[in-house]
Amino acid sequence: MFEERPQIHHHKALGHLAKEPITDIVKFSISRLLKLRLPWLLVGLLGGIIATLIVRFFEGALEQKLALAFFIPVIVYMSDAVGTQTETLFIRALAIEKINLKKYLFKETIIGFFMGAVLSVLLYFYAVLVFDDVSVAAIVGVSMIISSIFAVLIATFVPLLLRSFGKDPAVGAGPFTTIVQDILALLVYFLVASLIL
Repeated sequence: MFEERPQIHHHKALGHLAKEPITDIVKFSISRLLKLRLPWLLVGLLGGIIATLIVRFFEGALEQKLALAFFIPVIVYMSDAVGTQTETLFIRALAIEKINLKKYLFKETIIGFFMGAVLSVLLYFYAVLVFDDVSVAAIVGVSMIISSIFAVLIATFVPLLLRSFGKDPAVGAGPFTTIVQDILALLVYFLVASLIL
């Protein structure tokens, strides 16, 4: 599908995008911008509520190992950071050049694994040194790798999904992928904790 797109130069791509009504957002009125952007934030809010329910559901794990609570922001934020990097580069690539999706996805998955592995090792040793708890360190480390891989996959497929529905990935992908990544990161974290504890 994406292999058939013609190769275009960066300045031509930007010129083409500027002619598209959905991407010419700098000229939109305040009301139109609100109408375009607010629904995605409401989706994010709903996802945030779901995330709180996930944490509540696994309250027993937190009671068993209070140190797990301290790592929730780290796991969620780093997952978002990995996904945001991937998403930004992918949306830019969609706009300015043809993409072999299989090769691109394979490469990004490998990158996500290695980035997650590096972050995992650092968090593991931090958890051991500060909390003196190998089980918590293992949970954090394993969760970081898995969450990083999921973040890469989500950040790639969500823009494609939005584009297939005629939506501008630059507007909707950020809030939507962020909350999906948050929810999955929490699920991975607590499921790994349930298996290890």
